[in-house]
Amino acid sequence: MALIRFLDKPFYRNPWSQLERMRQEMDRLNRNSNNDFATYPSSSAYPAMNITEDANNVYVRAEIPGLPANEPELFVEGDTLTIKGERKPGAVDEKGSYHRREIEYGRFSRAITLPTQINTEKVKAASKNGILTVTLPKAEEVKPKKIAVEIK
Repeated sequence: MALIRFLDKPFYRNPWSQLERMRQEMDRLNRNSNNDFATYPSSSAYPAMNITEDANNVYVRAEIPGLPANEPELFVEGDTLTIKGERKPGAVDEKGSYHRREIEYGRFSRAITLPTQINTEKVKAASKNGILTVTLPKAEEVKPKKIAVEIK
């Protein structure tokens, strides 16, 4: 007489067990592979940005190395800041071949939603050492106001 374990009956098997086994095998293959593509940093939005704020302004700092200071186009529409530009390709060395090519070029556009309303009439932008700094003054209606308490 053959013994059949309870979980070996087809009716009681987990229908997802084969998919889980395949996922575990793929994880094992990825861990053990020597492919360099697994170690490359993931591509992200360009340009990289930091957004900070204080009581009066919102500051956006964007990395745009290799782009002349007068070339990026800035647009403020409502609560959205858009930075557009084009990064030109560098000199191509025809004598050699590339082992790695990570510096991207071409047109880019990045739009971000600002954390508060701003005064679009007083926006300033400056570029130094490949860092574009955009100063966006907050609108008067969103700035904190100190209210004096009257003592009676």
